[in-house]
Amino acid sequence: MSGSFQRSNFAQPIEVQRAALEDVLTGGPFRTYADRMIQTGAKTISVLQLAFILRVKRSCEMAVLRLPGLLASGERLAKDLRNLRENGQIGVSWREYIRDASQRTILLMDLLRESGDIFLEHEAAGCPPALFYKYETIMDGRDLPIKSNFVLLRIIPPQDVTADYSRRRPFVIIPPRAGHTAGVGAHAPDSQVGVVLREGHPVYMVGFRREPEQDQHLSYVACAEAAFVREVARRHPRAPLPAVVGNCQAGWATLVMAATNPDLTGPIVINGSPVTAVSGNIGDNTFRYIAGIYGGVWIPMFLCDLGKGMFDGANLIHNFELLNPERLFLKYAELFRDVDTARGSFLASEKWWSSFCLLHENEICWILENLFIGNRLGKNKAYLGSERQHVDLKQIRAPIVVFASHGDNVTPPQQALNWITDIYENEEEIRVRGQHIIYMVHNDIGHLGIFVSSKVVNREFRQVATTFEAIEALMPGLYEMCVKDIQEHDGRKTFSVELVERSFKDIRALNDNYRDEFPFDAVHRTSQLQAQIYHTIGRPFVRAAVTSFTADASRTVHPERLSRAVISSRNLMLTGLKSMTEQVRRSRAKARVDNPFLLAEALYVQHIAEAIIFWRDLRDMIYELLFHSMWNTPFQRYFGSPYEVIPRQMTPEELRSRPDVQFALKMIATGGFIEALIRMMALLVTDRGGIRRDRLDRWSRVLTQNEPFRSVPSDRLTAITRQQTIIATLEREQAIETLPLLLDESEERRRAYLVACYIPGPIAEMSPSTIDLLLRFAQVLQQPPITADVTENPLAEMEAE
Repeated sequence: MSGSFQRSNFAQPIEVQRAALEDVLTGGPFRTYADRMIQTGAKTISVLQLAFILRVKRSCEMAVLRLPGLLASGERLAKDLRNLRENGQIGVSWREYIRDASQRTILLMDLLRESGDIFLEHEAAGCPPALFYKYETIMDGRDLPIKSNFVLLRIIPPQDVTADYSRRRPFVIIPPRAGHTAGVGAHAPDSQVGVVLREGHPVYMVGFRREPEQDQHLSYVACAEAAFVREVARRHPRAPLPAVVGNCQAGWATLVMAATNPDLTGPIVINGSPVTAVSGNIGDNTFRYIAGIYGGVWIPMFLCDLGKGMFDGANLIHNFELLNPERLFLKYAELFRDVDTARGSFLASEKWWSSFCLLHENEICWILENLFIGNRLGKNKAYLGSERQHVDLKQIRAPIVVFASHGDNVTPPQQALNWITDIYENEEEIRVRGQHIIYMVHNDIGHLGIFVSSKVVNREFRQVATTFEAIEALMPGLYEMCVKDIQEHDGRKTFSVELVERSFKDIRALNDNYRDEFPFDAVHRTSQLQAQIYHTIGRPFVRAAVTSFTADASRTVHPERLSRAVISSRNLMLTGLKSMTEQVRRSRAKARVDNPFLLAEALYVQHIAEAIIFWRDLRDMIYELLFHSMWNTPFQRYFGSPYEVIPRQMTPEELRSRPDVQFALKMIATGGFIEALIRMMALLVTDRGGIRRDRLDRWSRVLTQNEPFRSVPSDRLTAITRQQTIIATLEREQAIETLPLLLDESEERRRAYLVACYIPGPIAEMSPSTIDLLLRFAQVLQQPPITADVTENPLAEMEAE
């Protein structure tokens, strides 16, 4: 009976099943997955807390810094008003200010009207390049086999400037195609073009027409730019290879061109270029979150459909202005304050700023999918021409100079530099590949100031432009260019330039451990799904409803265009404004500088700007918190994981196993005077961790002006430099010990040792490690150590004899 009861008792099997289920939930893959989700959720909460704290802290710190100035201005205003009331002059000052402000209002409205007229004339002309200098067209992209709307322009030097078209290095400046037509970089005398022209270099500029060619792709643009650079090189056969300068969006486009055309080996300068556009730090760099908040690439696809296949660049300019709305307000507030003197500079800059270009849908979608959403270019996974041509940035053979700034909130240093650490395994790989990457990080200049500010152009850019020959003579590797001011006795300021060898740790130190980049993988995948849904369901109806008339009308009523067209001579309400302005100029009566109501005006402007800044900080904080709440969740981490790329550090054994490295190491005991001296220089640079500008200039002169180097082709010298750098990096001791095998004769050893002592300069300026290494050279080469400075070039003296 009891046995029958036990067989019919279901309690025991249920207990066993419960225990088995608990064992599965607590000890199996489910528990592992649950723990991982909990850990990811905890990281998300940590990121949200950190972002909130950093945003609030920065906003409060900036407000506290500005508050004393506002309070001091308010106290001064109150004091001045009390004095006026006691003296009975408050009415006089008020009437004086009202008359001055009324006249400035009329002058400002007329200036805006004149700017609107220039805008309409420029639009009617097709938005040609807005350049300060005269130019002539050399090549047209429409004449190439693969047509594009790009053109090559030669800048005509002013009468007081002479350019050497025979032997000086030509410069090719590429302005950004980020909403504007060509103009930045050549907008003023103290621009990139002006600096290079004053140094005697020929200057060419890549311009573009407002409308792209039919079905134009980014590959067509890269093909046209490569053809332009080759044409410039053909026009200057006796000069060094052209230097290419890419500003902002043109920076990554220049890298794409160089990667797909490895024969273009002239130096490259990219200024404020967002190559890794998803990078940044928590609590900062809000611009990168916009795509994740507003829906990815399908919205530009929709705008292109509304524009009959064309994307309006005015949308990009509108977003740029909304990024810092207080700057737009201050721009017109300062124009109202200085309307008597700011007319010329305002009209010149506004002509370029109001010159909007169009992009084909193929171009804007490639840009978004490969940079601002997909980050494919930064991961070295981008393709051109329907995935037929891989854009491998490691294939670039030209020296690369990267300029960034901590004050740039559009392209912060992380976006300008992280591609280096994402693409290359380590700094040793950069040296082994024979690549030169030099970067500079400014402290506070803004995005446009990187290639517009005369202070930056005359300081940093001038040093880069005059250092190219020395950079090409530099040993391969990763360097930071440090520019320091030196004040001479006559009052003229000169600069000291030093190239300091850096590692990937220095670049990663600019980041906060990449803690918030993986959500963009989920954004990328979601963007692709949304784009496919829109392409399948919504696009046919939108395209059927759009005509050429509606496309043109939508561009005409864009806020950026409409706001300028309304304040122009076409507005009948402004008919008598021009004659009124002439009367105001004849009877202009400025308020006294000490008029307290001018201070009240400035204080009012400051308060409005502070309110806008507060709104901007609040908006940016909401953007960041919303982005991480949507995309930095455990599910989104899992959803985007197929797109995640985890870099792996290359081991020394893997680096040595490369065929080119193995070949270089086998040649460690082979060579002659050239190989020996280049190896010694590579050892000196590696030992010191950098090289000063004056030492680099001496080495450059040895390579280009003295035998036996002068007779060796530049590509052969480049190959030898790369080979000896590999040897000096991977086999330092053996590289020193085998130097006598490369220098058979005693005279060659003496000359090589003297040159090695000449390049570092005076002994008093040498580091202890440099002195020790030179003593080591003397020992292995059996030469008496140098006790006095070698001030004259030994190779030049021997040629003179």
